[in-house]
Amino acid sequence: MNLLYSNDRIGEYPAQSWYTATAVPPAPRAALRGEVRTQICIIGAGYTGLSAALHLAQAGLDVVVLEAHRAGFGASGRNGGQVGVGWNKDQIELENAFGADRARVLWDLSVEAAVLTQDLAGVNYKPGLVHSVWSKSDLRHHHTLADHMQRAHGADTMQALSRDALRTYVKSPCYQGGVYTPLGGHLHPLRFALKLAEDAVRAGAVLYEQTPAHHIKTGPQPIVQTDKGRVIADEVILAGNGYLGGLNRTVAARVMPINNFIITTEPLEDIAAVLPQDVAVADSRFVVNYFRRTEDNRLLFGGGESYGYRFPNQIADRVRKPLERVFPQLKGVPISHAWGGTLAITMSRMPYFARPEPHIWSASGYSGHGVALATLAGKVMAEAIAGRLDRWDVLEALPSMRFPGGRAFQSPILTLAMAWYGLRDRLGV
Repeated sequence: MNLLYSNDRIGEYPAQSWYTATAVPPAPRAALRGEVRTQICIIGAGYTGLSAALHLAQAGLDVVVLEAHRAGFGASGRNGGQVGVGWNKDQIELENAFGADRARVLWDLSVEAAVLTQDLAGVNYKPGLVHSVWSKSDLRHHHTLADHMQRAHGADTMQALSRDALRTYVKSPCYQGGVYTPLGGHLHPLRFALKLAEDAVRAGAVLYEQTPAHHIKTGPQPIVQTDKGRVIADEVILAGNGYLGGLNRTVAARVMPINNFIITTEPLEDIAAVLPQDVAVADSRFVVNYFRRTEDNRLLFGGGESYGYRFPNQIADRVRKPLERVFPQLKGVPISHAWGGTLAITMSRMPYFARPEPHIWSASGYSGHGVALATLAGKVMAEAIAGRLDRWDVLEALPSMRFPGGRAFQSPILTLAMAWYGLRDRLGV
């Protein structure tokens, strides 16, 4: 079974997504037929691939992008739209692991990622990100982190929020307080992906849709085989993330796909009674709840995960449970849209940057931080291919571990781990 086709119609955006209902995609682009030669072949038209295509084309290189469905079809067009700053490990953890200097470089890269995303998104971007904290013990850690970040990186990085202060952003009885990140924000992810595709094509990249890559023959000039053609390239970028499948075993051993789910309510008469301000919110649970307003006053709420190929039959029922726990005042609220998508994680929860074969580049496994980091990853790969390797070298040196037992054991092991952390979430420890 192939995740590219397990839950969706070929060449179509998910029908039950609010993003699909509120975006205006262009007409489908042609599929590849015959042989094409290019300098750079990119597999996957999500944020990573499209950002790489845009920056490579702007640098004057010949670029071909292959997309199995449509641009922004995967996680890039389905996610919560939250633009974070930082990584899946907080800055204190990174300083303890790598030292202050290297951790500072990583922080600066994450800030650049958010700024780059905002610049490329344009009017689609809205500022402000809140991290709401479930337990008092977690709140102490988050406030310590906020104080540390202000001392080390400036007052505009993170601001500690008491329980009362948090309620000016989130009208929920569940949270003990939180942290506000002014540099973060949110956007309509499918519109962002479509804009990246348009910008890349305008810059000179060639984008083929409904063109899945089946096999890569490595060598001095890699050859990417598709349904009805092939691409001979000098360099190949793997940008499929959770949908990459078995195209490269080295990447597949370290990057695992997982499914996540989102719903939107019908428009709320008083959205301010739930979210008084138009900011994105994510909480401190291991199985994260995340939510924000939409432009038409719905609550967009994400939560719940699954491991395997198939989405559950009743996504709305699955996500309604955490929604009503966070916002009991919305019990029984009508749900208008419910959809799923596939992202990817790593063992370390840090992205995996690698050159798994000669002339093959890969960036994936953003572990829930993909909107900004994937956009930056594409730019950094473009720089590296053009000859600037300093920033790539920093990211390639991030620790990467194989999932134990190979691909066959990834899902069972993760399911056990998530069950344990889910129990911790329920107990509030």
